[in-house]
Amino acid sequence: MITFFICLAILIVGFLTYSKVIERVFRVDDRPTPAVAHPDGVDYVPMKTWRIFLVQLLNIAGLGPIYGALSGACWGPVVYLWIIFGTILGGGVHDFLSGMMSERNDGKSISEVVGLYMGKVITFIMRVFSVVLLVMVGVNFSVGPADLLATLTPEIFGTMFWLIVIMVYYLVATFLPIDKVIGKLYPIFGICLIIMAAGIGGATIILRGSDMPELTAAAFSVVHPSGLPKWAMMFVTVACGAISGFHATQSPMMARCIKSEKEGRTVFYGAMVAEGVIALIWAAAGVTFYTNHGSLLDGMSGLTSAIAAGGAGDVVYQISTTLLGPVGGVLAMIGVIACPITSGDTAYRSARLTIADWFHINQSKTSLRAALSIPLLGVGAVIALTLPWEVLWRYFSWSNQTLAMIVLWTGAVFLHKYGFPPMSCLMAVLPATFMSAVSITYFFQAPECLGLSTAIAYPIGLIVAAAFLILFVWRTLIVGKNDVTPLNTKN
Repeated sequence: MITFFICLAILIVGFLTYSKVIERVFRVDDRPTPAVAHPDGVDYVPMKTWRIFLVQLLNIAGLGPIYGALSGACWGPVVYLWIIFGTILGGGVHDFLSGMMSERNDGKSISEVVGLYMGKVITFIMRVFSVVLLVMVGVNFSVGPADLLATLTPEIFGTMFWLIVIMVYYLVATFLPIDKVIGKLYPIFGICLIIMAAGIGGATIILRGSDMPELTAAAFSVVHPSGLPKWAMMFVTVACGAISGFHATQSPMMARCIKSEKEGRTVFYGAMVAEGVIALIWAAAGVTFYTNHGSLLDGMSGLTSAIAAGGAGDVVYQISTTLLGPVGGVLAMIGVIACPITSGDTAYRSARLTIADWFHINQSKTSLRAALSIPLLGVGAVIALTLPWEVLWRYFSWSNQTLAMIVLWTGAVFLHKYGFPPMSCLMAVLPATFMSAVSITYFFQAPECLGLSTAIAYPIGLIVAAAFLILFVWRTLIVGKNDVTPLNTKN
């Protein structure tokens, strides 16, 4: 229990301190935001800070900090370290930079922002990469809820029925003005997500506090029940709740709604920390729920077996109903069904905006929004019906962290050029290098990728990450050391 409270405190202190540092380094000022400069009533819509925060939280969270944290807890309490330090030093920086770089560039999609600072080739790669990733997110977050709804309703309402219903909702939410559905409903679901996490955390401490495993030296030597290595499997498994490239596709939507740059720290960095707290709670609840009188191995094995038998959704339901009773069951259903749906529709919306920015298609007219939305939903529906959910999720996980890597390197270039002082780019360089090692290692190591041994994958990942770091240092701090905008110049 002590470990949990220390980790929770670190997350809170990290937001109160490190987020202010990155805000100062970014050089936040009083320039008009895109929402204030040219509101269009569709995507550029000024909204209140608290509402934007809750929408951002739900957009980036969904089931990520729940399912991912539960799977990560199979490695034991060592996952706490990745959640807290990944959030503060990586995820918070990533989300803040992606949102604020978009805000500085008229609310452009992340693919366009990356292209501005990384070149035309990377622009094209990011455009394709982003759209594919977003469609995969939409597919993943439609099939899962459809299957669950089918099990909870009469047989006549099968998976196909609910998939159609969800896709129709996605279509409506994708092209309607952001304040009509997303801006009104999502804050409510965001509050439910927070209440659900707080209830689970409180109940775990009160009812099972004595079984909560502590992070001791012995915990580092404990092996995953299925034999999966911590590096780099754990760092990809727990994405949302630590660092996730998907967030970079969502932040520009809120960058089009903030009324002041000073809101960025709360909306982007703050939402990431809130997601980290949710992930920490569910990781602790997962390993504690199956622990028998302090036996860490029992907890890890029990959690792993439960996920293998019924999936993470069943584990969420078991934990919620056991710890919170019938009310917990209701909240669990809201979380397991509503949360992925709300992430799915914003994924499709972001895909629409990415394509619109790519081909310079004005989105003020309903017909033009529908012309992009309908084909996207059609492609997503076909994929959902033809490919296994497990396969899609595995490739999404890797592409997700690879996107985070690219965005962090972009943020490093931005901070080198515009940050104060110029060497502050290291705040993005260090997590970018780390995520490069994670992404490359996973690609060579994972069974769904190349499936090579750790003896080969580990050195390749480290060498490639070191090469990226050397290239960045050479191109910016040596060759381009004078390519810095003066402090009093607005970019």
